Amino acid sequence: MANPIRLRAQLDGDKASVRVLITHPMESGQRKDDAGQLVAAWYIQEVTASHNGKQVLRLGWGPSVSKNPSLQFVVKGAQAGDTIAVSWRDNRGDTRSDETTVS
Repeated sequence: MANPIRLRAQLDGDKASVRVLITHPMESGQRKDDAGQLVAAWYIQEVTASHNGKQVLRLGWGPSVSKNPSLQFVVKGAQAGDTIAVSWRDNRGDTRSDETTVS
């Protein structure tokens, strides 16, 4: 299983500011290794986020996104104790999903 997604959701009024850090090599398929061979493409294709089970974000990513990508977004109508979940799927079929509580 892939490394955990690092999540933080902090409440500010009725909005939660969510920060996400995903550990992933994000290989484009264009880089060569020390032997001169192409390193196979391996990158996140889709990221989704939900607030209390309702999807609030869906991103389509590709090979141009950097290694260990991060993102930040705001969820309106959040309250302390709500759940924010983030999931990703890559081009090899690997997936990861983690969640945090709004504080």
